[in-house]
Amino acid sequence: MPALTIWILTAALVSSFSFIVRLFLKDVIFFLKNKLNNKQKNIVIYGAGDAGNQLANALCLSQKYKIISFIDDSSNLQGRTIGGIPIKSPNYLNFQNSKVDKVLLAIPSLTKERKKTLLENLEKKSIGVLQIPSIDELTSGSAQIDTLRPVSPEDLLSRDIATYEDNNLEELIKNKVVCISGAGGSIGSELCRQIIKLKPKKLILIEMNEHSLYKINYELTQKEIYEIEIIPILENASNYKSLNLLFKQIKINILFHAAAYKHVPLVEMNPMSGLANNFLSTSNLCKLALENSIERIILISSDKAVRPTNLMGVSKRLSELIFQAYSKIDNKKDVNKKTIFAMVRFGNVLGSSGSVVPLFNKQITKGGPITLTHPDVIRFFMTISESVQLVLQAALLANGGDLFILDMGKPVKIYDLAMKMINLRGLKIKNKENPDGDIEIIFTGLRPGEKLFEELLIDADTESTINPYILRAQEKFIMPENLFPRLEKLEYLIDSRDSKEVWNLLNEIVPEWIRSKELN
Repeated sequence: MPALTIWILTAALVSSFSFIVRLFLKDVIFFLKNKLNNKQKNIVIYGAGDAGNQLANALCLSQKYKIISFIDDSSNLQGRTIGGIPIKSPNYLNFQNSKVDKVLLAIPSLTKERKKTLLENLEKKSIGVLQIPSIDELTSGSAQIDTLRPVSPEDLLSRDIATYEDNNLEELIKNKVVCISGAGGSIGSELCRQIIKLKPKKLILIEMNEHSLYKINYELTQKEIYEIEIIPILENASNYKSLNLLFKQIKINILFHAAAYKHVPLVEMNPMSGLANNFLSTSNLCKLALENSIERIILISSDKAVRPTNLMGVSKRLSELIFQAYSKIDNKKDVNKKTIFAMVRFGNVLGSSGSVVPLFNKQITKGGPITLTHPDVIRFFMTISESVQLVLQAALLANGGDLFILDMGKPVKIYDLAMKMINLRGLKIKNKENPDGDIEIIFTGLRPGEKLFEELLIDADTESTINPYILRAQEKFIMPENLFPRLEKLEYLIDSRDSKEVWNLLNEIVPEWIRSKELN
């Protein structure tokens, strides 16, 4: 009997212990599950098509995100489910945005205009947005469907630019020898990328920065499908003797002049070297283009050339005057051998070296603050791809002496751009009204030579072209017999570092220049 009692008691104890352990483990698992869910980001996938479905499947393997809903514009899909997850209308975010940590944009075929509208609506709700790669990236295999990236300002400001048929641009470039000065810069490298697709015979890259030349040459030589000879030239575009030898050895058909010092404060602090580089490179290339019967040469100019307040802008206006003067000389030659000189003037390029966008991105990633020179600074912006696309189309339109102005769209307040970049990361502005915010904006004061706003026209006289995004400007110029003697004197004064006389002569050539007090 005692043995039976012991057995019964033991069984009861074991059973009770097992029950307690099960309860404990259940609570632990429930706690851990809740803790994991709390760490997961509540996300909404915008786009319930194939891409959205693939993205959801890929994210199922990750514990980082919890998909609470799909959103789609199509009323045919709304009310259905994918894998048990409901598909809602865009209005869903109006009521649930406080519960949503991120919106994942999964419509790779969106037009630029539609994407911009969608992002503007999301930005107003201060919901962080990530997006899947583009169709090109997905089809080429360079990125996977779950390679999510932040929204860039380019997505907010880019437009669907009307283009000519590719075969028209191919007529300009195909089987031609094309040369690009400043080939390693932001505009120069994009020119390389777009031109190589148009199948030139040879592509000559002139660049004085070794690392930049290496990068663009390596990138282009990896594109073996084009089978185009690429010739990298490590040289300064202001070195006349070296380029003269090059142009004698290789018959160049088209030359794009993108080489220049462009960073306003640095050129203002190094006025002689900045002016010499920008002015001499332009003068030398124009002279070589004429001497070697290059078919056409295109200058990449800037809105800072209009009523300039800094030396970078003066050098760009001087470059425009040089191009216009050479076009007048060339008009006296045989029309069949005529070299076409043309200029393309446009504003700031998003993401280029020295642009505010990469700087703001770094500052936001570090937790701020964002530094702005002034709350009312306004600039024209265009994406690098758009600007180069239009430069090529302007080159096709050129007849000689043309000054083309690109339609930059509406000017953008830099403060508003910074705010959008903060909001699209799902962050809040930190200020007096919201001291617990994430990112602060600090104003540092206008830099020497900096304007509150830029202009694209000196005179208001323009005419339209067959491309609605390209205007042809009619502006004053200086005839070669009046300009060239002054240029010779300017070169001499720069060599002698006679700054006072340099500034006086520049004011004579570009009378609208408003000299900064640092140069007085």
